[in-house]
Amino acid sequence: MQTIAIAGVGLIGGSFGLAARKAGFSGTILGVSSPRTIEKAIARGAIDRGATLPDAAGSADLLFLAQPISIILETLCKLDGLVKNGAIVTDAGSTKAAICAAAGSLPFVGGHPMAGKEISGVEAAEASLFSGRPWVFTSEPPPPLRALVASFGARILVMEAEDHDRMVAWSSHLPQLVSTALAGAVHRHAPDAVAVAGPGLRDMTRLAASPWDIWRDIIATNHDNVYAALDAYIDRLESLREGLDAEFERASHFNRELRKQQ
Repeated sequence: MQTIAIAGVGLIGGSFGLAARKAGFSGTILGVSSPRTIEKAIARGAIDRGATLPDAAGSADLLFLAQPISIILETLCKLDGLVKNGAIVTDAGSTKAAICAAAGSLPFVGGHPMAGKEISGVEAAEASLFSGRPWVFTSEPPPPLRALVASFGARILVMEAEDHDRMVAWSSHLPQLVSTALAGAVHRHAPDAVAVAGPGLRDMTRLAASPWDIWRDIIATNHDNVYAALDAYIDRLESLREGLDAEFERASHFNRELRKQQ
């Protein structure tokens, strides 16, 4: 693999480029983004130079789509006839079923690195962002892609797109909605409570800083799973009135098991 192209050189795309360099990739890394983002990405060392999508697709051995979901869907529709023979196309979209369906006959394997921050932009990119984190593929990744992602320190998992979307609705999308709702409730009903807030409120509302333009696409493409998880969570909140002791015990056990996996 001599050339990598990254479409969307923000937090995830920039971290991909930095991680590739840290892992020893010595080829060319192209970036497809706005001129301002390209300038920042070059300064960070995440890419070597900017390129148009047709130029990047025609020269890259690996094309990594790290854009918002709606843009990934648009990009996939533009790639027919542009991708270099023998190249690999993958993505970082937070939902997979809609993206995989849009890929059609492209040499595509859906991907989702389970890593990120509540802030965006290449300024926040880190070479170690994926280390120790799950990286889901929707089919067995070609050996060059598997080897590259493994070199980042990521834990590779392979599962069907539909299974991925159901699982992340619980593990990622629901926590975001809970954090957003908590921040909104405090802001609306008890804004003066911030004066006496400890780290618990800060930690619980960290995800509330996430931008709506990213989450709009996620919820739109995983609507049924997200709302099923949200309904179940609301049901558990209602049940707190009936048995706090049992709920605390179950939750404490789950937390211990979760931390063993991290």
